[in-house]
Amino acid sequence: MADSSAGGQPEEQALSPAGIFFALGAYAIWGLFPLYFKLLTMVPALEVLAHRVIWSVVFVSLLVSLLRRWEQIVRIFLNRRLLGTMLFSGLAISLNWGIFIWAVAHDRVLESSLGYFISPLVSVVFGFIFLGERLRPWQLFAVGLATAGVLNQTLQLGTFPWVALGLAFSFGVYGLIRKLAPVDAISGQLVETMLLLVAALPYLAWLQATGSGVFGAGDVRLDSYLILAGLATAAPLILFAQAAKRLTLATVGLLQYIVPTSHFVLAVFIFGEPFSLAHGLSFVLIWVALSIYVLKGRPAHSSKV
Repeated sequence: MADSSAGGQPEEQALSPAGIFFALGAYAIWGLFPLYFKLLTMVPALEVLAHRVIWSVVFVSLLVSLLRRWEQIVRIFLNRRLLGTMLFSGLAISLNWGIFIWAVAHDRVLESSLGYFISPLVSVVFGFIFLGERLRPWQLFAVGLATAGVLNQTLQLGTFPWVALGLAFSFGVYGLIRKLAPVDAISGQLVETMLLLVAALPYLAWLQATGSGVFGAGDVRLDSYLILAGLATAAPLILFAQAAKRLTLATVGLLQYIVPTSHFVLAVFIFGEPFSLAHGLSFVLIWVALSIYVLKGRPAHSSKV
């Protein structure tokens, strides 16, 4: 999150060219994730997820070494309560990753983008339910519009948008847990993925032992794509951490919509996923809800970016 001591006054943070550069870099990488995971559609989603966990540990460990933060990692592991919290956040983010990887492989990127558009509004509801935050009338109206968008897609298309809701709620749970845990983004990411190794390593070992694993089977290019899953996780984290130090939360929050917008564009114009009038109405309702959420929720000092 933004650190006011790193970038001066709020107005200066909101306009920081370096901060904007880092944020755009992070969101651009996340926004292009569907293109990357399309390269791995021949690999089962669960296997891709396991590789992402393992190689994330490798690359984020290198990052932690570079930043000399191992003392923080040890401190987390020595705090049993905090470690338990990180386990739950790790399970939430792994569910989010798994659903997204599956969605890309099964041509459901449009629905996944819907989920990431809804996610901030889910966080508003979670704040009301679990943190006692007051739900203002305009926030309630925005949540209502988003709900109408989901119901429209369910009724008109005849399919329950479980991908969108799964992504939105798993990320909402992750955000709620991380809000309550006094851990920075990079250290938290490493601890979460290290805890997930308990499941990922035995699973991949079993795949290799039974000859059903794809890694090391002779396709060097595919192996490199799987390894790059770790770098793809670590690189935007570095950029985001630098952006958060230089920008206000309002600016960072506004720029985050680059990600689902990129996914939407890729789904419709690159992957050719069907986009009907029913889809259009759902997205319009969601976009109007987000516009209300963003415009009504932005403090005055963040009006310039």
